[in-house]
Amino acid sequence: MDSPFIVVITTTSNKEDAHQIAKTLLEKKLAGCIQILGPMSSHYYWKNELCLDEEWICLIKSSQNNYQTLENTITEIHPYDVPEIISLPIVEGSQGYLSWLNQQLK
Repeated sequence: MDSPFIVVITTTSNKEDAHQIAKTLLEKKLAGCIQILGPMSSHYYWKNELCLDEEWICLIKSSQNNYQTLENTITEIHPYDVPEIISLPIVEGSQGYLSWLNQQLK
């Protein structure tokens, strides 16, 4: 059973930025729950340079209907030039949790 819900992932260079993103998205009812994990190591290339940085990951539970506004909001407040913002579908979930999530969103 497919659901209209998603998990959006973004990363930040510090815990404070992750908390600010979470607070903003929750206040705007664009997310029902956000978990912040970290620090973790991120390995990537940026401007032809191999980078290794400490980052914090935000796991944002939302709906497909909110995705574009959520992406725009993250982009506006995120300190990175090109923030990671990816969406994964929630294919299935417990009915109680998904019902609660739906009530939290606008």
